[in-house]
Order: sequence, then structure tokens, then C-alpha cells
Amino acid sequence: MRAALTALVLAFCGAVFGQAGPKTPDANVEARMKLLAEELRCLVCQNQTIADSNASLAVDLRNQIRGQIAEGRSDAQIRSYMVERYGDFVLYKPPFQGNTIALWVAPVVLLAGGALAFVVLVRRKRAAPDAPSGPRKAEITRLLDAKD
Repeated sequence: MRAALTALVLAFCGAVFGQAGPKTPDANVEARMKLLAEELRCLVCQNQTIADSNASLAVDLRNQIRGQIAEGRSDAQIRSYMVERYGDFVLYKPPFQGNTIALWVAPVVLLAGGALAFVVLVRRKRAAPDAPSGPRKAEITRLLDAKD
């Protein structure tokens, strides 16, 4: 009796909350969604793709991608939709164009500047004498002896 009542309650709850059974996603849709999600940046996390992020916005974006795939849109159309809605920033690898040139050039400039600063410091260190010699050494010795 108790088992029958439990089964009836579980069946009722499943019907009311719409969880009659586990929903099996289409493997092709999921694979395509994952590929697209790996190309798009999570707008909350900003250092993760929406495929890697657990933020609620990332979950919503993955669901939007699934919905657009179900509607029959191509990958290019889905990317285009996301860029129209969120800008080039949503692309994990933004295109090389006028408004994103700083994103592509800045790392190279900073790396070159750091390398140049390193070379200059190393050359200065090698060029600087470790201890005074010649007339300068004699003057320093005379000053130190005079102080005693």
C-alpha cells in the first residue's frame, strides 16, 4: 500500500512539474552547440567560453544556440546573431578589423617593450663597473684615510 501511494505521488509530481522522464538531447545538436559555444565568450566571466562557464547567462546562451540549431540556422547565422546582439566582444577570437586592432597589436607591443627593457637593463648592468679603479680609486682611498 505504501509503495503504491509513493509511486502515485511521484507520478503526480512528475506530471505537474513536467519531469515525466529524463530528456535525452540529440547528440548532433549537442556536438554542434559545444563547438559554437567554444567560440563565444561568457559575458559574465569574460575569461571563459560559454561552453566552460556555469554562469546563468552562459546557460541561457547555450539554450539560445540549441534553439537556433533546432530552427535550422547555420553556424555563421548563429555567430552573426550573437555578434549583432552582444558585439564583437562575444567572440572569443575577435576578427582583425579597425575596432579590434588594439586587441591584436597590444600584446605584441607589450612583449616587444618588455624584451627591449630587459636588454637595456642587462647592457647597463654589464657596462657599470663593479668597483672603482684608477684615479677614482685613489681619490676614494685618500678621502677614507683622511676621515680617520
